[in-house]
Amino acid sequence: MGVAPAPSGPLPETDGAGPGRPHWLHVAREAADDLATDAVVREQAGKTPFDEVSRLREAGLLSLLVPAALGGGGAGWPTACAVVREVAAADGAIGQLLGCHYFLSWSARFLTAPDRAARIERRSAAQEWCWGGGFAAREPALTLTGADGGLLLDGRQSYATGVLVADRLAVRAVRAGTGEPVAVVVDPAQDGVGIDGDADTFGQRLAAGGSVEFAAVPVADDDVLGSLSADEDVLSPRTALVSPVGRLLSVQLRLGMAEGVLAEAREYSRTGHSPWHPAWPAGSAGDPQTLSVYGELTVLTRSASALAAQAQEAVHDGLARGEDLTYDEYAEISVLVAMAEAAASRAAQESTARALDIVGPRSASARLGFDRFWRNARTHTLYEPVAHRLRDVGDFFLNGAHPPFSLPV
Repeated sequence: MGVAPAPSGPLPETDGAGPGRPHWLHVAREAADDLATDAVVREQAGKTPFDEVSRLREAGLLSLLVPAALGGGGAGWPTACAVVREVAAADGAIGQLLGCHYFLSWSARFLTAPDRAARIERRSAAQEWCWGGGFAAREPALTLTGADGGLLLDGRQSYATGVLVADRLAVRAVRAGTGEPVAVVVDPAQDGVGIDGDADTFGQRLAAGGSVEFAAVPVADDDVLGSLSADEDVLSPRTALVSPVGRLLSVQLRLGMAEGVLAEAREYSRTGHSPWHPAWPAGSAGDPQTLSVYGELTVLTRSASALAAQAQEAVHDGLARGEDLTYDEYAEISVLVAMAEAAASRAAQESTARALDIVGPRSASARLGFDRFWRNARTHTLYEPVAHRLRDVGDFFLNGAHPPFSLPV
């Protein structure tokens, strides 16, 4: 296996006018602390997270990636990743919702002309839109059909993040006749759009997932962002980076959940209660078996974090190369992100499951809510199976095969 392409010059962490990374990390920590105070109660109630989205909106986090000149926070992808991870440590479902929002709201920069992308981002920041939906290939596909005076969107998209609270939906559709997959933006308030909160998952209950029915929904030409074709004659290496960028957010989500459960379990082991819940007698913090488990999970999570940092740097450098990026370099980046996904998935599943053993029988108490970490991590990894990523890594290592272009949501 080769190495990711060498840096060709750093990308700025802001667009020059934004408040900067330290500011946004401080805001994210405050938002995470706020979410953590009532995380168990909110998760058990399972209400549509309008209030949680309002908290993110009031903190300015929804427009984080929009350039300051267009009314946004002016931050870059490394900052967005750090914000998602911080929020996910407190509330994995809201971390997923926010990560999906970032991915979809910024996708126009990959898929359409700069002037159109700027118009979309300016409106998104001014009206503080929350985005939901997804571009993952699903069967049967949504259909985009030509009609007198425009285009019509039909079909049903099954479980998709954020749709219950979204101000804009971004979805994958197939052009009737040609079969070309394209990204489409839809206002959920339009006639013909029906949203159903039928996800009913045992975890990630607050990710606002549901299904969307489109019945002859009019689509303007400007609302077709661009092609999602995997054909290398259509998809440039730079545009293909939309895939590892989206997957990198998933990596941060998994790491956040792993770090969140370990932090809360550690607090419980030290004091006999979690930072957000009443005291209850805990076992000895000096138990050798407990110490070994903490050590193993810490190494597992830190190792995954280090690999994620390498993947993030590779994506950062790939974006900096722009149109000079080659398909071989893109493949290197995509495989490195797949490796980070696999490591983060294991860290999240192991940490959230074995933290229950550390706390012991008391972890079965619904009042403490330790189970939410496991349910959230397991639900997310079911929708994003690690086996596919391991197969891609193995095929690249053994055969030099480029990973297939696929999108995470």
